Amino acid sequence: MKSKIFYYIELAARWYVFVLITIYGSGKLLGGQFYRRGNLPDEISNIPLVEVEGFDLAWTFMGYSYSYILFIGVSQLLGALLLLFGKTKLLGVFILIPILLNIIVFDAVFFDTYGAMASAVLYFCLLLLVLFLNKDKIAKVVSVIMDFKSNAEGKSRINRLKIVGYVFLLMVLFFGIDQLFVNLLGH
Repeated sequence: MKSKIFYYIELAARWYVFVLITIYGSGKLLGGQFYRRGNLPDEISNIPLVEVEGFDLAWTFMGYSYSYILFIGVSQLLGALLLLFGKTKLLGVFILIPILLNIIVFDAVFFDTYGAMASAVLYFCLLLLVLFLNKDKIAKVVSVIMDFKSNAEGKSRINRLKIVGYVFLLMVLFFGIDQLFVNLLGH
C-alpha cells in the first residue's frame, strides 16, 4: 500500500510539472512570452535604456533572438514530455532541473514580484521529489558512473600519474584551441 501511495504522489508530481511546463514552453513558441524584436511595446521602446525596469529589460533581452526562444521553448517541451513516461522520466527531470534553476535565479534577479519564481520553485521541488522517490535507481547509475576501481585496478601509482599528466596536457591543448577560436571569431 505504501509503495502505491508513493507511486501516485510521483505520478501527480510528474503530470503537474508536465502540464505547467508545457504551458510555459508553448507560450514561448506561440509568442506569449518575451518582447519580440521588432514588436516592442511603445511604453517600453520610448524609455531610455538606463531607466528600463528589470522585468522589461530581461523580457526584451530574452525576446531578442527567435532562435533562443525556440531553444528554450523546445527544451521545456522536451523535458516535460519525457516526464510522462516511466522509462524517460528521470531524463526529463535532468533536463528540467537546470532550466528551472535558471528561471528561479532569473526571476530573483530581474523581477520585482515573485509569483512566477514561487511557481518555478514548486516545480523544482516536485522534480526533486521525483528524484527522491527514485533514489535507488539514481544510486545505481551514480555507482556505475563513479566506479573508478575497475579502471584503476592493476595500475601502479606511476601509471595513474602518467594518465593525469596526459589528461592535463590534453586540457592545455583544448584551452589553446578554444582561445584560437575566440581570437579568430571574436568574443
